[in-house]
Amino acid sequence: SMANDTIFGRMLRGEIACNEVYSDQHCLAFRDIQPQAPVHVLVIPRKPLESLRAANEEDTELLGHLLLVAARVAKLEGLDDFRTVINTGAEAGQTVFHLHVHVFGGRPLAWPPG
Repeated sequence: SMANDTIFGRMLRGEIACNEVYSDQHCLAFRDIQPQAPVHVLVIPRKPLESLRAANEEDTELLGHLLLVAARVAKLEGLDDFRTVINTGAEAGQTVFHLHVHVFGGRPLAWPPG
């Protein structure tokens, strides 16, 4: 899988350090190195899915878990209000081809984005 060869794959293998916020057997959450808000954490599955497009029925439980972890991370970071974003494909702003959920907060967030 292409996702094995990304910077996130390397983080999961311990080849590159990350600023970890949360970890369990299914996922890892860490601070974005170029934060777009006072809190900007990425939640990634340990399974090397390239994007939401690559997920299927067998990933239903994993996808739900990623969102529950996003909410847990927000709480750990002291956020009541927060935004979660999943970009799929380059034109949608996906830059690393390993599925990731952005968790943003700590400032007012405009709508619509983009």
